[in-house]
Amino acid sequence: MSDTIAAISTGLTEAGISMIRVSGDNSIEITDKVFRPGKKGMSLKNAESHTIHYGHILDEEGNVLDEVMVSVMKGPRSYTKEDVTEISCHGGILVTRRILERILQSGARLSEPGEFTKRAFLNGRIDLTQAESVMSLIRSTSDLAAKNALSQLKGSLRDKVISLRKELIYEIAYLESALDDPENYDLSDFGDRCTDLCDRTLLTLNELIASAENGRLMQDGIKVCILGKPNAGKSSFLNFLLEEERAIVTDIPGTTRDTVESTMRLGDLTLRLMDTAGLRETEDVIEQIGVERAREAAKNADLILYLMDSAVMPSEEELRQAFDLIEEKPCIFLMSKADTERAFEKEHLLSSYKEISGLSEDKLPTVFLFSSKQEFTDETGAKIELRQERHQLEKKIMEMFWHGDVTMSEKIVITNMRQKQHLVAAAESVKAVKQTIEDEMPEDLLAGDLMSAYTELGLIIGEEVEDDLVNEIFSKFCMGK
Repeated sequence: MSDTIAAISTGLTEAGISMIRVSGDNSIEITDKVFRPGKKGMSLKNAESHTIHYGHILDEEGNVLDEVMVSVMKGPRSYTKEDVTEISCHGGILVTRRILERILQSGARLSEPGEFTKRAFLNGRIDLTQAESVMSLIRSTSDLAAKNALSQLKGSLRDKVISLRKELIYEIAYLESALDDPENYDLSDFGDRCTDLCDRTLLTLNELIASAENGRLMQDGIKVCILGKPNAGKSSFLNFLLEEERAIVTDIPGTTRDTVESTMRLGDLTLRLMDTAGLRETEDVIEQIGVERAREAAKNADLILYLMDSAVMPSEEELRQAFDLIEEKPCIFLMSKADTERAFEKEHLLSSYKEISGLSEDKLPTVFLFSSKQEFTDETGAKIELRQERHQLEKKIMEMFWHGDVTMSEKIVITNMRQKQHLVAAAESVKAVKQTIEDEMPEDLLAGDLMSAYTELGLIIGEEVEDDLVNEIFSKFCMGK
């Protein structure tokens, strides 16, 4: 018999409704103690599974705490495969807490973070990849991230891993049998057969590993650092991207002393924007800290947007500073204040930067024009509308960061670092198998590496996983999930 757990499963804030979830062998009985049904003679203990019942939750003295709807789901047809009740009440913070307290007073205990999903895993309803996809779904910041999490929740990664493990265990079993009974098993073509298996397995593993970078960007968003000298227009550019007055804009250099962080959607991507202090030597202690934080933000960024005041010719020192900060990161140059008389044009900026950096033509950053005005001219005198330049900039960012075809129709994208680590370890074991065959070593040396790959794949879905790891994974979940 499992103990009964309870928690608030919705956000603890003012809302239309809140929900308290109860799971365990005594969940229905405990809920029934505090529930007065609207229908006379009705009892939750006698209710059919997957039914909803109207009534009231009562306090210790029999007074009404709230008007509620109670769902009854009997195991194994529930989220945890245990008996589960869910109490939907009005979304006030006080009343939600009071109902939870009544449930706890009646015999349940407060759940640990992620304990409902942990029970679903331990009871065999879902595997570890599906459990982790629940949290990925909750934390999704884009449509693609949510679709990928839903795909894994349905078992797409689990099915792929199980398929790989089936092929590996077949060959492991055959090899072990042949080593134990060489008279009845032929290993003459085992090397070729095993090499074919390794090639197929590596192809799949490498595709999954390669998807992890897309997965990180999909799940966490692209970290974008906006750099430039003071008064280059960085804060105006941030406000332009966000389409709101997020950062203070003045003509006084050095207005921004710290990083200003914001988030925006770009198609199916999330951009995590960081406006930074202007890069310059200064005696101001506070501004020095801001400049240092700007440099640190540049180191951790996925993309750098470097603004240069087009009314002022960039010095060799500024271009060299830009090159040192950018290093080999993806970068886009923006010539700001493009509505004013420009001291240089795109071609001059790129040729000067090429000379300083030594980069080839195909490695040079793309350059866009930017102005706080809605219309300005390019180097040929042709009129440009700001929204057109914005569209081209957004298109360029999408091209820079979507590696390959990410349609999410059938493609599995790895967004979990733990899963990636086991995939890499499995791939290394498979490579070791191939090397053993190429070196014409005895067949008995293959079994260890084949089993190692099989075990690493098993750890992804939760086979033979240790209790400490399970506890660590689910401790990161929110309460009530």
